[in-house]
Amino acid sequence: MTFANKVYEYLKKVPEGKVVTYGMIAFAIGRPRAARQVGNALHRNPTPVVVPCHRVVNREGRLAPEFAFGGIDMQASLLRGEGVEVEGGFVDLEKYLWRE
Repeated sequence: MTFANKVYEYLKKVPEGKVVTYGMIAFAIGRPRAARQVGNALHRNPTPVVVPCHRVVNREGRLAPEFAFGGIDMQASLLRGEGVEVEGGFVDLEKYLWRE
């Protein structure tokens, strides 16, 4: 399985209303120092409806300024549609972080 496919398969497990970080995904798939590559894989996500890349934020809870599927406003909108509060481009990780 390719690196990108491992990223996509992991992300499919994240439930609505929760978020994960790039680093968490990298760690979970056995590549703990590959957070940047996770971002690159998500930017090329061929099935954004199936692989919910909008549920990925940085380690501070910040949304992706270059969200590939409509920009930061679209990512915020998708998250809000799942009940996640977004304020000033950030998500409260204490409240919304998913722990497997």
